[in-house]
Amino acid sequence: AAVRAGRRAMNPGESYAYGASAPTDESSSPLARAQAKLAQRLQIFLDKSVPKRAERWSAYACVALVYAIRAYFLRGYYIVTYGLGIYNLNLLIGFLSPRNDPESLRASNDGDDGPSLPTSNEQEFKPFVRRLPEFKFWWMSLKSIGTAFAMTFMPMFDIPVFWPILLMYFIMLFFMTMKQQVKHMIKHKYVPFTTGKPKFAGASAGGSGGLKNND
Repeated sequence: AAVRAGRRAMNPGESYAYGASAPTDESSSPLARAQAKLAQRLQIFLDKSVPKRAERWSAYACVALVYAIRAYFLRGYYIVTYGLGIYNLNLLIGFLSPRNDPESLRASNDGDDGPSLPTSNEQEFKPFVRRLPEFKFWWMSLKSIGTAFAMTFMPMFDIPVFWPILLMYFIMLFFMTMKQQVKHMIKHKYVPFTTGKPKFAGASAGGSGGLKNND
């Protein structure tokens, strides 16, 4: 009975996979209790925002626009902006990459037919599973923009550099990285998006049925 009562008293946000704050006892300091309460409220808010993809990315675009405007008028903190771009480029690669690398799967199976991504309609439907899920990509990128925005208020990070060099290097790095990613997609024949879920088609006159994609 005590176990069931403890489960009923659990905060709803503690059962989700994106992390939950540990409950604090009465002996903890008021600051620790306030931090735990704030973390629980933030977790509940994040849990509720998971299915609201359009709203989340709209808010993300507004935050990114605010940072871009501030960086433009400051005419400085180029190192901070460059680091922000490199970090988000790394997140983008994780978002576009499959969770299980096909090359590693082939090496581990020694040429046997192991799990792979489907390449035709006759194969079993397997949705694309990302190495970095969409929600984590959004949340980590949003936090990085917030961190960079806070750093623009600290003069120690305003290091004088020749920004055109950083811009050219970032553009080159972006195109080289995306070129390698596209080659990887072509080599292993996958697309980093699930376009439709197959469903059973009605039985034909001959009594046979099949699968078709729900585009």
